[in-house]
Amino acid sequence: MKGAGRLMATALIVVATYGCAVGPNYHPPAPEVPVDWSESPSKPASSNRTQVLWWQVFNDPELDSLVERAVRANLGVRLAEARVREARAWRRIAAAPLWPSLDATGSYTRLWQDEDLFSPLSAGGQPVLLGQQPQNLFQAGFDASWELDVFGGTRRSIEAARAELEGARYQRADVLLTLLAEVARNYIELRGFQKLLDVTQNNLVAQHDTLELTRARYEGGLASDLDVARAEGQVEATESQIPALETSYKEAVHRLSVLLDDPPGALGVEVATPAPIPAAPPELPTDLPSDVLRQRPDLRRAERRLAAATARVGVATADLYPKFYLVGGAGLESLSASDFFTSSSKLWSIGPSIIWPILRGGQIVATIEVRDAQAQQALISYRQAILDALEEVENALVAYTRERNRFEALTEAVASNNRAVTLATQLYTSGLSDFLNVLDAQRNLVQTEREQAQSEAATAVDLVALYKALGGGWEAFAPGQLASSRGSAAHLS
Repeated sequence: MKGAGRLMATALIVVATYGCAVGPNYHPPAPEVPVDWSESPSKPASSNRTQVLWWQVFNDPELDSLVERAVRANLGVRLAEARVREARAWRRIAAAPLWPSLDATGSYTRLWQDEDLFSPLSAGGQPVLLGQQPQNLFQAGFDASWELDVFGGTRRSIEAARAELEGARYQRADVLLTLLAEVARNYIELRGFQKLLDVTQNNLVAQHDTLELTRARYEGGLASDLDVARAEGQVEATESQIPALETSYKEAVHRLSVLLDDPPGALGVEVATPAPIPAAPPELPTDLPSDVLRQRPDLRRAERRLAAATARVGVATADLYPKFYLVGGAGLESLSASDFFTSSSKLWSIGPSIIWPILRGGQIVATIEVRDAQAQQALISYRQAILDALEEVENALVAYTRERNRFEALTEAVASNNRAVTLATQLYTSGLSDFLNVLDAQRNLVQTEREQAQSEAATAVDLVALYKALGGGWEAFAPGQLASSRGSAAHLS
C-alpha cells in the first residue's frame, strides 16, 4: 500500500506541475478596419453610439409592445436558447475527463469444466482443486481510471467547447437582432400599406367627384363622351390598385403575428386602426467601424468559431503523444456467498498505464492537417464576415440618406401636384382648358402621393436596416427577459 501511495502522490505532482498543451495557442486576430465610414452621416447624432433600444427612436408605443412580446415568445429565439443549453452541456462533457472515473461492478458466474478445475483464488499460497463439478463465482467492486492530461488534449477540448458555447450565445444574439429588425420592418411596412390604401381611396373619391362633374357637363353639352370615358377609365384603374395593397397589408399582419408565435391573423384587430408610418428621426447613429466589430453578434460568433477550430488543432496534435492513465480497483471475490464479506475475499490493484499510438496509417497526421485546414477556413470566413458587415453598413448609410432626400423632394412634388389639380379643375370648369389636363394633373398627383408614402416607409425601413447593420439592440435583453433600462448606449468591452 505504501508503494501505491507513493505512486498516487507522484501522479498528483505530475498533474499539478504540467502546463504544456500541444498545438497553437489562440490569439484573437486584429483585423484592419477603416477609421471612418466613406458615407459619413450629414447630420450626426448628439450621442456617437447606437442606442440600445433603437426601435424607440420611432416613438411608436405599438412598435415597442410588439418588440417586447416578440422577444418573449418568438420560436427562433427559443430554439437559439436551447442550442445554448446544448453547448453548455457539451462543455461539461468535454471537462469530464479531467476527473477520475469510478465504476461499480458486480457479477455472478456458474463455472463447469470437464477436466480438473483450479480456483483462481489461493489457499495458503496454493491453488484449490475444485474437481469436475460446477462451482459459483461471486464478484463485486469498484474500478477507477484517471487520464493524466500531460499534453493538454483534454484542456484543448475544453477550450474548443468553451468557444462553441460562447459562439452559441452570440448565435442567440444574432437571432434576436434579426428578430428586432424583422418586427420593426414588417410593422413599418404594415403602416405603409395602410397609408397607401388611404391615399388610393382618397384619390378614388376625388376621381369619382371628377367623373360626376364630367357627366354633368356632358349632359349639359359642355363635355364630350370621350371626357366621360377617360374619367371612368381613371376611376377603374385606381380601383384596381386596392386589392393588391390589401393583399400586401394582410401579408404583413400575418408575418407579424407569426413572429410573435401567434396564428397568422391574431394581430388583425389590434393593428386594424390606421396609424401614421413611424417617423425616422433626422439624426443618425455615428458608430465607428471598430464599434461594429464589438457590437455585431455574427462577427463575434465567427471569431469564437475560429477560436474553437484553433483549439481542435491542439486536440488532434495531442494524439501524437502517449496517454498516461492511473488505474485501480478494489472489491470482493469469492466462490461461496457465505465467504463473500470475509477478509480472504478482498482484493485491490493500482498502477499506471500508458497508451502510445505507433502505427495508424497516417490517420493522426491527416487529422491534424484536417483541423489545421478547418482553422484556416474559419479565419478566412471571419475576415470575409467583417468585410460583408462593413459593406452592409456603408450600403445602409447610402440607402437611408438618399431615400430621405428623395422623400423630401416627393413631399414638395405632392404639394405642387395638388396645386396643379386645383388649377386644372378650375380652368376646366371655366371652359378654359381641356379635360385631358385635369386627368394628367390627377394622375401625377396619384403617382407622387403613392411614391411619397412608399418613400416614407422606405426611409424608416432603411434606418432599421442601418441599426441592424451596426449590430445594436440585442444587448438590451437577457435570455427571455426584457431589459429594464431604456435608451442607454451599450457596447461590450
